Amino acid sequence: MTDAMKPPFAGEVVLSARALTKRYVSGPASTDVLNTIDLEVCRGETIAIVGASGSGKSTLLHLLGGLDQPTSGEVAILQQPLRGMSDAARSTLRNEAQGFVYQFHHLLAELTALDNVALPLRIRRVNPTAARIEASAVLEAMGLTARAHHLPSELSGGERQRVAIARALVAQPSCILADEPTGNLDEENSERVFALLIDQARNRNAALVLVTHNLALASRCDRVMRLHLGRLESVAPKEAQDATR
Repeated sequence: MTDAMKPPFAGEVVLSARALTKRYVSGPASTDVLNTIDLEVCRGETIAIVGASGSGKSTLLHLLGGLDQPTSGEVAILQQPLRGMSDAARSTLRNEAQGFVYQFHHLLAELTALDNVALPLRIRRVNPTAARIEASAVLEAMGLTARAHHLPSELSGGERQRVAIARALVAQPSCILADEPTGNLDEENSERVFALLIDQARNRNAALVLVTHNLALASRCDRVMRLHLGRLESVAPKEAQDATR
């Protein structure tokens, strides 16, 4: 692992990748999307992953979250390698250690904002009352107390994405993975949602790995990594404006 792939400060490594490769095969042809990716992520740090469309950013995030299997290499969450884990064990580890935020909020339409946020705790079999109390506290931190009992259809786009972030935070994850979390929002809402996401992650001492095309937002993270030709490269935050060229 190169120094560029290591955290800039010491701390608990909550997510790591070693020699990660992803190859897609179609008949006699094959395409290497990711080629020998190494990465360590420390608790409390923020990382932006940028790159051209189709460079494999979302694929990498799915591998880091255990949502897909690498062709070769290893991903470990809280020092626990995912390879060889049963589907149930992998799902339990993801639920306990990671939070996910996507470009499209993926809220359940029939549940209120409060119950959507409480869902990860309910999956853990937390008492429903306790789960709602914790969900209420996170919604308050996101400025959404007044919207807690509204359905997703009754919320604005920015509010729905803030609910999705609250859902990612409610289980106190060690790492949050966010795939273009502001990509579907206007500039004003994008700024507000990003500020809340990064502030809440830091306040909770959770790592944040963010895939984004918004280079201004990327430059505000502790590290900016560019995915180019299947490889991950370190980029100085002030140079992030050139990172997708």
